[in-house]
Amino acid sequence: MIPLFPLQTVVYPGEQLPLHIFEKRYQELIQDSQGGGTFGIPTVIDKKLEYGTEVKLIKVAKQYPNGESDVVCEGLRVFKIKNFYKQFPGKLYAGADVEFIENESDGTVGLQEELLTKIAVLYVELTIDSPPVFKIPFISYQVAHKVALTLRQEYHLLKLRNELERLKYLIEHIKITIPVVREMNRAKKMIKMNGHFRNFDPLDYKDFQM
Repeated sequence: MIPLFPLQTVVYPGEQLPLHIFEKRYQELIQDSQGGGTFGIPTVIDKKLEYGTEVKLIKVAKQYPNGESDVVCEGLRVFKIKNFYKQFPGKLYAGADVEFIENESDGTVGLQEELLTKIAVLYVELTIDSPPVFKIPFISYQVAHKVALTLRQEYHLLKLRNELERLKYLIEHIKITIPVVREMNRAKKMIKMNGHFRNFDPLDYKDFQM
């Protein structure tokens, strides 16, 4: 059984997450987590809680006089909620019985290279001036927030239980995304050209058929 801090976001193992803590129940949770305690951040999807990531408190960056604080947490491992409790025993915050998910680290260098190549093309199409740099070896969680996934897609990735599946999922996502971005860029160019004089190449009619 672990304390819970539900959020409408996905936290991945190894990710560092800055949080501003202002609610009394979560002020209590952070206080209880100091000294090595962990808690869970389940993703809220359609007002439901099912999967999330266990996190540990890395540091309290700032403490405010009213009890609020800025903290940094780090993701540890993925869990599935078995039983949810609106209140952890004797506390203001929620809790749950959870099952930690076994993760198979079976990714290949070949798939990592393919994914990085696709990410580079995506960033060119998005005209990102200072794109993040990833080096092999890496894990899929490190790039998941950087490839234009929706919340539902990030959540789906969180539920996948082996690295091979996650790498393939990200590659397929980018394969689909790149043509969409290119079409949007083409549409923007057409909109900008609307009303301007344009020079069209003359057509050769000799090969036309009726």
